Amino acid sequence: MDQLLRIDMGAQGGPKVTVTEPGEYEGLGGRALTSAIISKEVPPLCHPLGADNKLVIAPGLLSGTAAAMSGRLSIGCKSPLTGGIKEANAGGQPSQMIARLGYAAIVLEGKPEDGSLYKIFINKDGVKIIPDGSLKMLGNYDLVDKLKGEYGDKIGVISIGPAGEMKMSAASIACTDMEVRPTRHAGRGGVGAVMGAKAVKAIIIDDAGMKMRSPKDSKAFQEANKKWVEGIRKHPVTGQGLPTYGTNILTNVINEAGGYPTHNFMWGRFEGCTKISGETQAELENARGGEGSATHGCHRGCIIRCSGTFYDKDGQYITKQPEYETVWSHGGNCGIDDLDAIAMLDRLDDDFGLDTIEMGATVGVAMEAGLAKFGDTQGAINLVKEVGKGTPLGRILGNGAAVTGKVFGIERVPVVKGQAMPAYDPRTVQGIGVTYATSTMGADHTAGYAVTANILGVGGKVDPLKPEGQAELSRNLQIATAAVDSTGMCLFVAFAVLDQPETFQSLIDMINSFYGLKLTADDVTALGKSVLKNEKDFNLRAGFTSKHDRLPEFFKKEPLPPHDIVFNVSDKDLDSVFNW
Repeated sequence: MDQLLRIDMGAQGGPKVTVTEPGEYEGLGGRALTSAIISKEVPPLCHPLGADNKLVIAPGLLSGTAAAMSGRLSIGCKSPLTGGIKEANAGGQPSQMIARLGYAAIVLEGKPEDGSLYKIFINKDGVKIIPDGSLKMLGNYDLVDKLKGEYGDKIGVISIGPAGEMKMSAASIACTDMEVRPTRHAGRGGVGAVMGAKAVKAIIIDDAGMKMRSPKDSKAFQEANKKWVEGIRKHPVTGQGLPTYGTNILTNVINEAGGYPTHNFMWGRFEGCTKISGETQAELENARGGEGSATHGCHRGCIIRCSGTFYDKDGQYITKQPEYETVWSHGGNCGIDDLDAIAMLDRLDDDFGLDTIEMGATVGVAMEAGLAKFGDTQGAINLVKEVGKGTPLGRILGNGAAVTGKVFGIERVPVVKGQAMPAYDPRTVQGIGVTYATSTMGADHTAGYAVTANILGVGGKVDPLKPEGQAELSRNLQIATAAVDSTGMCLFVAFAVLDQPETFQSLIDMINSFYGLKLTADDVTALGKSVLKNEKDFNLRAGFTSKHDRLPEFFKKEPLPPHDIVFNVSDKDLDSVFNW
């Protein structure tokens, strides 16, 4: 896995393929590679939808190997939502398949001017770029079914829905799962709009004939992987909680802590919480049955299996199990306590190609604006359908919560750097508030998941209601996360890594035995810092200052029930996060 596949979509005479050696990017994978390429090669002041932006799709350092949990994919660009650098992360099959085909990254460059829409087919024999107008405005589900009919059902697909074609800033990029369904999304930052601007509807990957990537030291790698699996399985979160109840296990936990944003961040508790909790969801899915109902992996090699499959009351497939963020964004945030309605909203988002966090937050803002009432399930569904149809209202909503708030004159708009906040109120979980404010990505819980120490007691304990220690907590987690995102590992491994030093060591041992390296824990920290340095440098050159590393002022002024607390981490502390 050591070549860069560059595809210039705007080349004279039609799209052009070039395969190059990694050069200065040697030894990088995942987020480290996407952010390095974007930081070095993309003009920071360019228009995100213009020819100078690039879309970088990179498997991690251990993707395509036998390492458990290594199937995550990083997708990077200049974000049309934030105006800064972006890395969005997805599960599914494509990461492993791209890696086994020998590519460290696929880089989409340039922009065609002829109005054609393209599909790209990649297998062991090379790359074909084919104009295909029949794919225009297809939803992701119909698109993948059409491509399976053409290329068979052993493929992986990276695709955009209508939202991406319409270049909406909330547009996601879908990756197919083990059943070749477009359910795993690189959701955040409008990456789908950039793929749409490149006029690429789908990338079809066929790794037939390619073997799993081989380590330098097979025996040491197998032993490290064995210890790695044991560590993940023995931790109570990754070994029991997540496999049993999925990510939605957090609903009752965060609601009880008073940090569950309700009715567009008005309150910290939702009275309908138990109706949409992970426990209720798992019970419902198990009762309805069906293959992969309450426990399912999003890619081969996943041993946590925190996903699932949601069927309706008649046994018909609707969507993958709605995850915690989706259940919150379309659920409690909008006053909706109906799992079937939330599953339908998740299905619509996936089909249209939309970030569920951004859309749920946007619907919440729209409800405050009076476009629908809080708790109106059909109203929420209708608003998302407007986005899929591309009506004037739909185009407003499809460009996210910040745009919607401006258009309808709403003050309470929960965004940082233009990106909507996920399912933790920063007033009650102050560490995640630091991450929201300072992350290079805009409001992003995965950038530095301070919920671990603030709420779950993983990796230590920091009082979630007090400002002390939050900046240091967020800093350390942002560094660690940047490194994990570069390996291709699922971020949920962090629970076991933070609590079990021997599990962290087994991850380092896997990397070392695979590549023939002698990395230490300090080297992993240095990798994380280097990724953040690239991202911070890009944003500074794009015009970002410390003033952008702030939460909306209502979080400092409006006390949040039930604790009646405001966000009180000082600006000085926020400005210290990147001081290492």
